Amino acid sequence: MKRGQPALRLKRGREAPHTHPWIFKGDVADVSEVEPGAAVTVIDAASRFVGRGFYNPRPALCCRILTWTDEPLDAAFFRRRVESAVALRSRDNVHGPPTLCRLIWSEADGLPGLVVDRYGPVLVTQCLTLGMARTRPMIIAALAGVFGDAPVFDMDDATSARLEGFSAALGWARGSGPRSVRVTEGGVGFEVTIGVGHKTGLYLDQCENRTRVGALAQGRDVLDAFSYTAGFACHALRGGARRAVCIESSPEAIAGARQNLALNGFEAQAEIRAENAFDELRRLERGGARFGVIVLDPPPFARSRSALDAATRGYKEINLRAMRLLERGGSLLTFSCSHHVSEALFEEICRDAAADAGVRLRVVDRLGQSSDHPVLLSVPETRYLKGLLLEAL
Repeated sequence: MKRGQPALRLKRGREAPHTHPWIFKGDVADVSEVEPGAAVTVIDAASRFVGRGFYNPRPALCCRILTWTDEPLDAAFFRRRVESAVALRSRDNVHGPPTLCRLIWSEADGLPGLVVDRYGPVLVTQCLTLGMARTRPMIIAALAGVFGDAPVFDMDDATSARLEGFSAALGWARGSGPRSVRVTEGGVGFEVTIGVGHKTGLYLDQCENRTRVGALAQGRDVLDAFSYTAGFACHALRGGARRAVCIESSPEAIAGARQNLALNGFEAQAEIRAENAFDELRRLERGGARFGVIVLDPPPFARSRSALDAATRGYKEINLRAMRLLERGGSLLTFSCSHHVSEALFEEICRDAAADAGVRLRVVDRLGQSSDHPVLLSVPETRYLKGLLLEAL
């Protein structure tokens, strides 16, 4: 480490940052004066080099390591990381990364606090930390080195921006691009409005699971709860489902669902119920409804550890109702994207729900996020989407 560089010293016995990129305030012995969001060199209690990352004294998670090598966090560094992430998504395609995919997935690609998604000709960036927001010009330049003059839209997460203390960007980073793009996923078309909706416009992490629903749905009635823009329903109908019922309470999402169903010619086979999913699942059960395929893909119920008990009750409730709606031989695909709900806990919740529902279910498969959202063994937080494919006996 060069003399005079800002340094963060870890407390003795806090060696986790040697393998995990997160450093919390409780791990820190002392830190030299450094501007929030700037690079800092991390050293251990014996002053040995650990890594280099971005420091922000505002949140409890005050530093995220980008490299364990003594190298500068400069334009060349970000160019290498972006090129490496793109190369990973290009392994199975000689023409480069898919036109619909997650190009950069934060810690999993060595760029904690940064997400980049590709929607056809448009790239969408999302900064989750102050350090990445300050580094955006270098990120944009690195993307230009790979994708030329492809339009780039900045769509930062507002909650993360408030926590980290920066203004969330929402707009074109370079030039301008189309208001919406039409993309294709496994033969199903989706209209994505740039800068609108959850995530960066589409839940790309469910791409492979949506395709799987299509293979299960032939000749069946399908229930897509928390349907957002009807992605699962569209795949089910393309796979030959008789009909699909979508439950969604957001007017914005419902408008997107109608658009996607019409785009694929499925309006006549789909019904959208603009209701609270908890209430509608109860009503369907009371009415004796039955479905051959049910998808439960709710938003995160536990955004903090303090919300875990309430989240557990919520997950159990919707799974219990869905299990009672499932016909014999039918398939339930149920998910949790709550970081604080572990895979083991989620399976336990579903087991308890099945017991209370009085049904027997076979575990056909354990589900997760699409492969363009890679998982690091030493960073379990990179595997946030947990799911089960269950079959009613």
